[in-house]
Order: sequence, then C-alpha cells, then structure tokens
Amino acid sequence: MPVSRRTLLKSAAAASTMTITGGLHAPAIAQNKPLRIGILAARSGIAAAPGENGIRATQWAADRFNAEGGIAGRKIELVIEEESSPKDTIERFSRLVQLEKVDCVQGVISTGVGLALGPVVEEARALTIYWDGTTQDGVDEKIPNPRYLFRSTDNECEAVMSSLLTIKHWKGQFVTVAGVNPDYSYGRNNMAAFVAMLKRFNIDHKVVTEQWPKVGTMDLTSHVAALKAAKPDLIFSSLVFADLPVFMKQAHAAELTKGTKLVFPAAGFQHTLMKKEFTPEGMLFGHNTLYFANPNASALAKEFVAWYAKTYNDYPEWEADRAYFAIASYKAAVEAAAKAKNGSWPAQNDVIDALEGLSIESLGGKSAWRKDHIAEQTFVQGFTTHNNPYDFVTLGTIETMYSTDLQKPPGANFWEWIKTAQFKV
Repeated sequence: MPVSRRTLLKSAAAASTMTITGGLHAPAIAQNKPLRIGILAARSGIAAAPGENGIRATQWAADRFNAEGGIAGRKIELVIEEESSPKDTIERFSRLVQLEKVDCVQGVISTGVGLALGPVVEEARALTIYWDGTTQDGVDEKIPNPRYLFRSTDNECEAVMSSLLTIKHWKGQFVTVAGVNPDYSYGRNNMAAFVAMLKRFNIDHKVVTEQWPKVGTMDLTSHVAALKAAKPDLIFSSLVFADLPVFMKQAHAAELTKGTKLVFPAAGFQHTLMKKEFTPEGMLFGHNTLYFANPNASALAKEFVAWYAKTYNDYPEWEADRAYFAIASYKAAVEAAAKAKNGSWPAQNDVIDALEGLSIESLGGKSAWRKDHIAEQTFVQGFTTHNNPYDFVTLGTIETMYSTDLQKPPGANFWEWIKTAQFKV
C-alpha cells in the first residue's frame, strides 16, 4: 500500500453497518463514521527505518482488523504525519487533533520528541499512545501520572537485561570495560546503568575508556582507535541507528572485535545490516521486543513476519511490535469499553480507563499497560550465530525477560531501585 506524507487508508465499506465481534452492535451513526487514527512516524533521517517498520505494522494490523469489521464495527482510517524535530512534530500533532479530528494519535520513537510532546498531549486532552517514546529526562519520569498519554517501557530495560546476561554468562571472564555509546541521554544512561549493575553484583571491573560519538556520525575511526588502544576485555554499546553497522565494519577492519566480548543491547534495530562478514559470533545482541526468527513466536507473529518478508523482501525489527501493540491494545480497549456500555460507542475517558491494566498478546509476546500508562513488554536477547540462511547474524541462543523484572516500578528512583531490586540472574 503506497504511503505519502499524509496517507488515508480508506475502505469502500466504511459507511456500511457492521456487527461487532461478540454480538455487540455499534450505533448506526458511529458505524457510518470511520475511526480515524493519527500516526506520527519518522520517514527520513536516522529514524526512517524504524519509522517505516512501525508504519508497515500499523497498516498490516489496520487491514487485518478492517477485514474483520474494524474496531467495534467502525473501519479504521489512518492519517499519517511525519515525526521529526520536537517543534515540527508538535505542530503535526496539533494538525491531527484539531484539523483531522483523529480519535487517537499513535507513534513517536524519539524520547526527545516524546518528552516535548507529552505536556501538549495532556493539554489537548487527546488520547495518544507512543510506540517507543517516553517522557523521561535522563532516567527521571517527568509526567508521572498522565491522563491522556500512554508511553513506552523505560529506555533502560534493554541495558538492564544485557547487564544481567553479561553477569550470568561472563562473570569472571572480564575486568576492563569500555563503552561506545551515542552522545545523548539514551546512550549515557544505558552505559551508566550497565556500570551500576556491575557494581550491584560486585563484579570486579575497571572502565578504561568511554567514547561518545554524536548521533549520525559515520566516521567512527577515531573512536575505534581509542577503543583499540584501551585494550578492553568487554565493550558495551547502545549504538542503535545507521552508525551501528558502520562502527562494526570499522571495528572489524581494526581487529577490535577479535577476542573482545561485545554487549550490544539495541543492535536489533539494525539487525539485517549486521552482516556476517564484519559481525562476529558470540556477541550479546538485543532485539528489544521482537525477534523475527524467534522459534517460540506466536502464530500471529509468524504470519506477520512471513507477510513482511514477502511484501518488502526484508525482516521486521522491534518497532513493528511497538506499533502493533499500540493499535491492537487500542482496539481491545475500545471494544471492552463498548461492551461495558452495552454496545454504545464509548467516550474517550471510557477507552482510557479500559487501557489501564489491559494485557494483550502483541507480536513479540505478552504486553500490557500499567496504571501509570507505561508499557510492560517481553524483551529478547541472545548470542549471535552465523549458522543461518541469511547474510546477517541471528541469535544462536535466545533468552526472554518480561519488563516487570527490567524497569523501575511507578514512582521509584531508577538508581535506588537498582540497589534494592530482586533481579533474576
């Protein structure tokens, strides 16, 4: 389905009367009016690839739901705008709410955008579900009890998980540690979280260098040289965008990856670009909430991956799961709220109440919304292998953890939580 900067996915049957699954019947007026969902997703720049993953998953879900009657009997219509800078994204959000009159806004990958947009969402009183965005400033939650905004799991979940797996599998096998992480809060917080976890478990270690390339930097040779000079036993990196495969190529050429333990909790964002020729086996590699080749995946996930591969000659990464969770949980909440009102169309507040505490099966596994509107999801990491039919690395071993074991509870201080949490190692 072609997509332009603003795309309407319309159905010719949108005006027809539909029967809601489970015997509910929406009012005729509601049935004749499409349910409009606004999407804010990156289409260019460093976040273009995950943005496209999210859009494609949303389209797939919308088409699938529409074929089954839509959401509570109303066909879905998507209105797509681009996520870019905080200022421009806020303007597009306002357009979606005020001019396009969407029923719900979904999307947003950047925490910088999410943090800026959050207060605007609350002021507009417009139900909004972030895919991967948070309202964290560093590790501190700035909107602890929103009414209209639902947000991603904490940024540090994948770093906490990779820390636990590092300790589980490599305790006593490394001392010197280096980091190469993006120079903004996500990268700095993940590196700090990794070190804090080593301290929590009394792992003898010494940080020998920390490299902070600017986001989007493609010449990473100076960072590679600094890492090589430090001769670390282990390198931790939360590089996540297009600079990640570039770094791996340059690190491989410098023989930096030979014999060094590598912990890359967010590498799955670029998984099909992590080619075997420069990405070693045995690397701790995170796929966040969706691993396309998970042998334990649900029938739904396998169907989606097969469709994605056939349609795009590619394989999805985790933004597809985040986007699917947003639209599928919204559908479940609307229909639960409608059922509670004996088939009458629910008000926005009814839908919000139904979302709180809601649990569904997303593409990546069990997913839910906490009462404070932060997601709980299933995370996947493992060690890389070349033993596969692809030209990129996959996971030879797979481990999953639910985010209740990876993120701080509502109202907690992240650093204090690390000191006292009962982690499973």
